[in-house]
Amino acid sequence: MSQVTVSQLAEVLGVTVDKLISQLNEAGISASSGDEPVSNDDKKKLLMHLQTSHGKSESDASAPRKVTLKRRSHEELSVSGGGPRGGKRIVNVEIRKKRTYVKRDALDSQNQEDPEREQARKALEEARAERAAKADAEKQAAEEKARHEAEEQARKDAEEQAKREAEEQERREAEEKAREEAAKREAEEAARRADEERARKFAAEERARKKEKVKEPAKPATRYGRKELHVAKGAAGRRRKPTRRVSGGSAGSTEHGFSRPTAPVVREVAVPETITVGDLAKEMAVKSAEVIKVLMGMGMMVTINQPLDQDTAILVVEEMGHSAKPAEEKDIEQELLAVEEEASSDAEAVTRPPVVTVMGHVDHGKTSLLDYIRKSRVTAGEAGGITQHIGAYHVDTDKGGITFLDTPGHAAFTAMRARGAQATDIVILVVAADDGVMPQTKEAIQHARAAGVPLIVAVNKMDRQEADIERVKSELAAEEVVPEDWGGEEQFIPVSAHTGQGIDDLLEAITLQAELLELTAVADRNARGIVIESSLDKGRGPLATVLVQEGTLKRGDMMLAGEQIGRVRAMFDENGDKVDEVGPSYPAQVLGLSGVPMAGDEMLVAANERKAREAASQRQDRQREGRLAQQQAANLQNLFDNMGKDDQLQVNLLLRADVQGSAEALRDSLEKLSNDEVKVNIVASGVGAITESDASLAQASDAIIIGFNVRADAAARKVISEADLDLHYYSVIYDAIDEVKAAISGLLGTETREQIIGLAEVKDVFRSSKLGAIAGSLVVEGVVRRDNPIRVLRDNVVIYEGELESLRRFKDDVKEVQSGTECGIGVKQYNDVKPGDQIECFERIEVQRSL
Repeated sequence: MSQVTVSQLAEVLGVTVDKLISQLNEAGISASSGDEPVSNDDKKKLLMHLQTSHGKSESDASAPRKVTLKRRSHEELSVSGGGPRGGKRIVNVEIRKKRTYVKRDALDSQNQEDPEREQARKALEEARAERAAKADAEKQAAEEKARHEAEEQARKDAEEQAKREAEEQERREAEEKAREEAAKREAEEAARRADEERARKFAAEERARKKEKVKEPAKPATRYGRKELHVAKGAAGRRRKPTRRVSGGSAGSTEHGFSRPTAPVVREVAVPETITVGDLAKEMAVKSAEVIKVLMGMGMMVTINQPLDQDTAILVVEEMGHSAKPAEEKDIEQELLAVEEEASSDAEAVTRPPVVTVMGHVDHGKTSLLDYIRKSRVTAGEAGGITQHIGAYHVDTDKGGITFLDTPGHAAFTAMRARGAQATDIVILVVAADDGVMPQTKEAIQHARAAGVPLIVAVNKMDRQEADIERVKSELAAEEVVPEDWGGEEQFIPVSAHTGQGIDDLLEAITLQAELLELTAVADRNARGIVIESSLDKGRGPLATVLVQEGTLKRGDMMLAGEQIGRVRAMFDENGDKVDEVGPSYPAQVLGLSGVPMAGDEMLVAANERKAREAASQRQDRQREGRLAQQQAANLQNLFDNMGKDDQLQVNLLLRADVQGSAEALRDSLEKLSNDEVKVNIVASGVGAITESDASLAQASDAIIIGFNVRADAAARKVISEADLDLHYYSVIYDAIDEVKAAISGLLGTETREQIIGLAEVKDVFRSSKLGAIAGSLVVEGVVRRDNPIRVLRDNVVIYEGELESLRRFKDDVKEVQSGTECGIGVKQYNDVKPGDQIECFERIEVQRSL
């Protein structure tokens, strides 16, 4: 049974630790600090105490059950401002909604049994209605007052802004006028200096004419006629008084004073996502050798042209005493999004269907539940009866339209479940009533919590005799998924995918949750969404299943999906029918991309084809630089990791799958099979059929080819046959992982193990002239065989290991002696057996090693 501390329970309940300790003590639970544990029994006892203190007794259990849902939402109110320039002001408004749902049939029966209670209830409802009307009136008055204050504040702000702008305009005009006057004064000063210079030259020429003898020009101070530059040393140079300066420079000075900086220069370096060592040294105005020295001190062997990632470069800059900041690169993708947001800012948002992801453990009935809703047989088409891909379906029900995402439950599809939780509005957690909470169930809860989406628990297989919903509630409560009837927030719906039990209740719960979320999207804009799954079709080319989150995706749009671009040539729904456009919360299969995008990539439509190509190129460069930096940074680590592992076996595999998600899951699962003795190396992986180039690569790298739901074409089969390559086809991920694991186990070989088969206790020792010391023994465990090796134990310590020379039962030589039987044992080449010793008989067997 899981326990939490008082502090953790107080944080969940939203009360202080001191208040919770006081309530626990009042309930008879001893607690003095926040670190003390609180069990589930203590929680129930505290809940009973709080219910009793609020006037609720045990007899209230027959009262009608009710559910109260609280939701908060934020809206922006645009208020027109006053002032000469007008304008608008945005006011944030928080709307709180609280809805209580009561089981009416229980309430009606209770009112018929107790007329006085019915009268009291009516009076209470009237009083509540009056209070609600009064509260509404007060709320409207408060909102009107807030709106009036906001308008008044907006008007004042507009007036102040206008005043500040007028003052700023006056200041700029004054500065411009001052600059014009200063320029005029400088022009006048320049003209005056020119006149003085001409006057000095004229006077010098006059004095030269009056001289009878022209003197030789003075020898220049340096070879090229320039004066020497003297560097001042010490305090004497700094104390030299400056000469009189005239406009335009200094005169009368033969030396210049210069002193070194008294403090090191700290530079602010803008670090991009990747930068080479040489470029980083230039940014800091230091030599590249100094940067390499710092990196070597950090354990990295680098060269001057090696790229560094942003985090490493920032550490180097700070280590060398400079200030570093991430560079703000021009992101074309963000520009495209900004343009779309600006274009759709005035568009009206419309209500969209909810996107519901069905998650849970494998074989708990997720796809079967969707089958009943969709009235189809999807599970029968899946290999092995389990889902291998993320399926996207739109269903029109009596409660409205709903988009379902069906995620696999196998452990290998962790990344696919994470993507499903990130693209959803509501998560349905399917738990088998006869199986309970399993590892993938806990993982699905973690994904839903991380994505911050509400959770609805569908307890499936209620038609079975082993179904136990209370066990499921208890196990999920330990994972902090508490049912509503236990005081929690999650709805628990008992359902059956075979009989249809509870399906209507589940759809009603989804619709109710969607109404509370108030899901909206702008349809009148270019589409933006996420890639759910992708594959490569031999006849049609790359296919991508996308979920539109904003806008409308139309045939002919220029689409950017991950690193791939292309014009939408055709779109298909989940039934394979062609569609011309797809709105928000609708899935579609898109044809026309230049390549197969990665599952989970963001998809957007660009109005400008040139911008879309630039964004795709930028994404490709970013991915390539990141991979290069990661590979080069790991070279040194790989060098140290591989030291002493020259004898490590290596299994090369080449993977091909039908969709990107399956290839990713299979690759991760197979790489985890590596250990210290055998390494699984994935030479290449991708989607689509096995081609001739794949077969050639497998031949060159001596790799095993694995095809998951794909086949080799004619050219590839010819190469595989001629080169005698190892090719395996799989349609269920279990089989692929198990067979590769078995093949790796075969490479490990066998190991020898010892197994004890019998134990005899020495009762007495007899001496024989022919055989030496004979131990009269009693077999206390197992069997003692003459042909098996033995060990002699004294005080449970091995003192001798060897063979039996003789084994007798009375006077007869025997091959084995069973437990509970006395015998005579002669130990070969050992005569120091004493009473009380134990003779252990064992055998050596070879077993196949496994992972």
